Amino acid sequence: MDRAPELTPLRKLVAGFELFAWPGLVVALSGDVSWVYGWVFSVWFVVLCLTCVVWLYRKDPALLAERFRPPGTGAQQRWDRYVFGALMLLIAAWFVIMPLDAKRYHWTASWPDWARAVGAIAMAVSSFLLFRSVTDNTFLSPLVRMQSEREHRLVSTGVYGIVRHPMYLGGLLLMCGAPMFLGSGFGFAIGLLTGLTSVVRIVGEERMLVRELAGYEQYRHQVRYRLVPGIW
Repeated sequence: MDRAPELTPLRKLVAGFELFAWPGLVVALSGDVSWVYGWVFSVWFVVLCLTCVVWLYRKDPALLAERFRPPGTGAQQRWDRYVFGALMLLIAAWFVIMPLDAKRYHWTASWPDWARAVGAIAMAVSSFLLFRSVTDNTFLSPLVRMQSEREHRLVSTGVYGIVRHPMYLGGLLLMCGAPMFLGSGFGFAIGLLTGLTSVVRIVGEERMLVRELAGYEQYRHQVRYRLVPGIW
């Protein structure tokens, strides 16, 4: 039986560095330490991540350990290793491209205020969905796998009563909303591509869940939409 990864001091140190490094990179690559939009995004991102981590540390340490599980472990679906890798590359590119596009080089034209406002709203909704996904589902692994060692069972309450994959919806709103707020057309394009990659992952994940998770087929009939209510 595969054990959950241990949260060693070194792993905690690396996680803390990554938490601040990615948003810090946004401001650094912008070439302007006084870039207000970049700072707002960076502070918002750190606060959201810290809120989730602190909640998990206090309320659900088993899930916190699962969130740190390395790719390729825990009987992760073989196909998901490639999809997961693609998602990580897209997210890294997203962090790098946004400040270069929106501030340093202005590859796309300046976005109107209404677009930035829509982006801010998307980020706010994303915060809610991402936090609630973490607090509602103790089996929210970053990898597509069955958690038999944790007695994996169906979760259908909370935000999982709205759509079947609220974490992906929150991620899509984040990946598209933040570029709108910052004013990055290329970042928005990467966000859409990440969303399409997530759709591929959802299809594969649901095939596994229907096959291996008790009650999931009935849940699909109760909650009709995978990602976006009324659409898909």
